[in-house]
Amino acid sequence: MKYAFPDNFWWGSASSALQTEGAREGETTWDYWFAREPNRFHNGVGPQQTSTFYQHWKTDIQLLKQLNHNSFRTSISWARLIPDGIGEVNPEAVDFYNQVIDELNEQGITPFITLFHFDMPMAMQEIGGWENRDVVDAYARYAQICFELFGDRVLHWFTFNEPIVPVEGGYLYDFHYPNVVDFRRAATAAYHTVLAHAKAVQAYRAGHYAGEIGIVLNLTPSYPRSQNPADVKAAHVADLMFNRSFLDPVLRGEYPADLVALLKSYDQLPACKPEDGFLIAEGKIDLLGVNYYQPRRVKCRDSAVNPQAPFMPEWFFDSYEMPGRKMNPYRGWEIYEPGIYDILVNLRDNYGNPRCFISENGMGVENEQRFIENGQINDQYRIEFISEHLAWLHKGISEGCNCLGYHMWTFIDNWSWCNAYKNRYGFIQLDLKTQQRTIKKSGEWFAATALNNSFDKE
Repeated sequence: MKYAFPDNFWWGSASSALQTEGAREGETTWDYWFAREPNRFHNGVGPQQTSTFYQHWKTDIQLLKQLNHNSFRTSISWARLIPDGIGEVNPEAVDFYNQVIDELNEQGITPFITLFHFDMPMAMQEIGGWENRDVVDAYARYAQICFELFGDRVLHWFTFNEPIVPVEGGYLYDFHYPNVVDFRRAATAAYHTVLAHAKAVQAYRAGHYAGEIGIVLNLTPSYPRSQNPADVKAAHVADLMFNRSFLDPVLRGEYPADLVALLKSYDQLPACKPEDGFLIAEGKIDLLGVNYYQPRRVKCRDSAVNPQAPFMPEWFFDSYEMPGRKMNPYRGWEIYEPGIYDILVNLRDNYGNPRCFISENGMGVENEQRFIENGQINDQYRIEFISEHLAWLHKGISEGCNCLGYHMWTFIDNWSWCNAYKNRYGFIQLDLKTQQRTIKKSGEWFAATALNNSFDKE
């Protein structure tokens, strides 16, 4: 069967500043954490050892062109542009980002730019990070500077990438710095992130720029084990906490009433100011980026909560391992292609069918060298992963979902937080020692798909 996509469909990939650029003048939370606890990072590989985009941006953009990208998402590093978060702008960073943006445009590759992709400047974290409203104001200033510097050539802006992740990692589950386990502080960080987002949107609107502004959310559909009311309620709470806590404010301009009521009943609400509601209502977006990797399957708890344990989302549900599920064994994630369709249908039916695109989807595999044939990684498993997801995406579009594109994570194998280079995601293989880039089989497949705006599948 032939799967053809709409005209002007965005074909591309996504990356981030911290994971690709390499050393920068301003210290981030990742630099600070790695210097103190390198044992927390796979093979002791930290954020200095990246795919050297800072040096190789020009040839890397040529590779993007070779893969027939018509669009590419990356981020600006707040710590590179404004090393202390609030002070002087670094002119070398301005030059670098100007060159990248101009080269992308020159090569016919539309730049999609994210303002914050997990890389909090350490100077900002030292005064409380997202727990401190002063950091919200500092971020809004940083966003405005970016719009002024680059807004004439960047027409697609995103305030945050996966804003729930620093909240989960930094304040609930101990996989990002500052390694706090405290729901109330997590809720405060999440709430202030929404305020920061809204302030950036406000600044963008005030500047009357030619483009559009949005946010990138990792949406994990919550599937109940069964239709038993207790399981359905468990899935609903998981959806409120992990999806709708950001989805509703940015698309509806307000929080779900049942999420607010739930947190209030456990005294976990962040401190709010009267004018916050107006600000959040102003933060409605033009374009939603959807990152989709895996579903969340839940069931009702079958044991009582320890009242002495910290308040956690898991007070309301347990994870459910569905028999027969398909797994990516290297990442420990379920592969469930219809999830991408379910997300689009939910957006269509419950959120007014917003303009959206798949901003990330990907498959990390360990030790890909074992699949080398004639000097090239034959990652047929990645081709199957992408084509299966694209088939469900195609179904959503054919049923009226307003999805405008598909970006893969990622372009070149890059550094991935605490996992470093354990799992490889790229269309292009990176040799860490020599920094040599070699296109994988999936890169060739994607280049042909993008060129033809279609692919064939049995």
